[in-house]
Amino acid sequence: MARAYQPMTERDKPDSLRDLDDRLRRLREREGSGRAGPNRGGASNSDFGRAMRVGVELVAALLVGGVIGWLLDRWLGTAPWLLVVFFLVGAAAGMLNVYRTMSGIGHAVGYPARLPREDENKPDA
Repeated sequence: MARAYQPMTERDKPDSLRDLDDRLRRLREREGSGRAGPNRGGASNSDFGRAMRVGVELVAALLVGGVIGWLLDRWLGTAPWLLVVFFLVGAAAGMLNVYRTMSGIGHAVGYPARLPREDENKPDA
C-alpha cells in the first residue's frame, strides 16, 4: 500500500544537507552586500553583465550570419554574394538583439511585449 506524501521538515534533513545549508548561510552572511553593490570600477555587476551580453550577442549574430552565407556560397557557387547578404542579415539581427536587451522588451515574465499607450485605452466620445 502506498504511503501518503509527507513533506520533509527541517529536522528530517540529512546531516549532509544541513551542513551544506549552514555553509551556504555563513558564506552569504560573510559576502553579504558585496554582490549587490558596485564593483571596483563603480558600475554594478548587472551593468557589466548586460554589456557583456550585448557584445556577445552582436558578435555571435555576425558570426552566424557570416558562416551561413559562406557555406551557402560554397554550396551554390555564388561567392561572395550570399556571404555579404547573410553578414548584413546577421548584423541586423545583432542590432535587434541589442535593442531588445537595452530596452528590456520580452524579459519580464507575464508582461506584454509592449505596454499600451494612454490614448489606446480611452473610449471614443
